[in-house]
Amino acid sequence: MKRCSWCNLNNPLYIRYHDEEWGQPNFDERYLLEMLILESFQAGLSWECVLNKREAFRQAYDQFDLNKICSYDETKLQELAQNKGIIRNRLKIKASVENAKIFKAIQKEYGSFYNYLKICTQGKIFYEVGLTRSKLSDCLSADLKKKGMKFVGTTIIYSYLQAIGVVNSHDENCDLYHAT
Repeated sequence: MKRCSWCNLNNPLYIRYHDEEWGQPNFDERYLLEMLILESFQAGLSWECVLNKREAFRQAYDQFDLNKICSYDETKLQELAQNKGIIRNRLKIKASVENAKIFKAIQKEYGSFYNYLKICTQGKIFYEVGLTRSKLSDCLSADLKKKGMKFVGTTIIYSYLQAIGVVNSHDENCDLYHAT
C-alpha cells in the first residue's frame, strides 16, 4: 500500500493510525474529546510522540470520560504531572482539564460538540493537501480561544480537523487520497 510521506513505516502504531483513522470521519463525542486533548499535547512536539503515548493517555485520563476529567482536582493534576507514560507538561495538563470543561459547556449549548463544529463546517468534508492551516481552522481556533480554550492554535486545530476526518489531506500518491 502507498502511504503519505509522513507515515513512519517502521512504527506499526503510526501505520495503523494512517490506514484506519487519520482523515476518516469519526464524530463520536468521546473521540472528539480524546483527539482535542491529544492534539493540544502535540503543540511543539511530533504527532508520532503523542501517538506512541496514546494508550498511557487513555489510562491516565480515564478513557477520556468527559465527566471524570471535568472533576479532576489538584491531586489528580499532580498525579498526571508525575505520570511518566504521558507528556508531563503542567500547562498542557491544566489546559486539558479546563478545555474539557469548555467542551462540556459547548455540548450543553449546542447539543453536542459535533453540532458546534458543524456551524463552521456545515457538515462538509474538506479535501486539502499540503496545508497546515486554513480559513476553517483559523475561524474555529479563534472561537475556541474566545471561549477560553488553550493550546488550540490554528495549526493544532487544523491537525485536529484532519484527525477527526473533517479534513482529508492524504498525499496525492497515497492510496487513501481522494481527488476533489
